[in-house]
Amino acid sequence: MNTSNASTESRGLPTLGENLDGAQSLLRMAVRTETLAVPIEHVREILEVTRLTPLPRTPNFVRGVMNLRGSVVPVVDLSSRLGLGDTVLGRRSCIVVVESPQTQAAEEATDDEAVIGDTLVVGLLVDAVYEVFDTSSSRIEPVPQLGTRIPPDMLAGMARARGEVIGMLALAKVLSGAELTDLIARHSAH
Repeated sequence: MNTSNASTESRGLPTLGENLDGAQSLLRMAVRTETLAVPIEHVREILEVTRLTPLPRTPNFVRGVMNLRGSVVPVVDLSSRLGLGDTVLGRRSCIVVVESPQTQAAEEATDDEAVIGDTLVVGLLVDAVYEVFDTSSSRIEPVPQLGTRIPPDMLAGMARARGEVIGMLALAKVLSGAELTDLIARHSAH
C-alpha cells in the first residue's frame, strides 16, 4: 500500500479506488509479455486504434495525438514508456484513455504536502485489454526492488488475481506531466 493513502487509512476511510468493503476494481491489460493493471476510476474509455497524428521531434513513446470528440488527446505507447520497446500494432491493440491527476509543488506547501493540479487525459497504447477485476486491499503487495522488468517506481503495487501477480501502474509517475515535458524537451534538443 502506498504512503499517500496513510491519512485516509488512519481515519478508517477507503483509499482512492477502494469501495467501502475494501475491494478495488482494476482493469487488467497486456503490455508486451507483462500483465498490468490500472484502477478503473482512472479509465475514461477504451478505444480501437485509429488514425494518430504524429508529432515531430518527440520520443518514441509519444505515438501522436488523436481527436476525441473535439479534444486533442496525446497517445503514449505504454510499452515504450516503460522501457520494453515499441508496441507493434496487432488486432487486439487498443487505446485506454485515462485521467491522471497531476501533482504540482506549491510555494506554500511543505515537503510533505503537494497541491493537486489539473488532470492529464492521455491515451495509453496497449497490446490488449482483458477484463475488470476486483481485489481486496489486503491482496496488494509492495513492489519488489528486484525481479520486475518494469522500473519499480513506475508501479504502485502488485495485485494477485487469477493465479498471477499483476503490476499496478503508478499513473502519477508514468504520466508525470513534468517528467514527460522534460523527456520531450531533451529529445527535441538532439
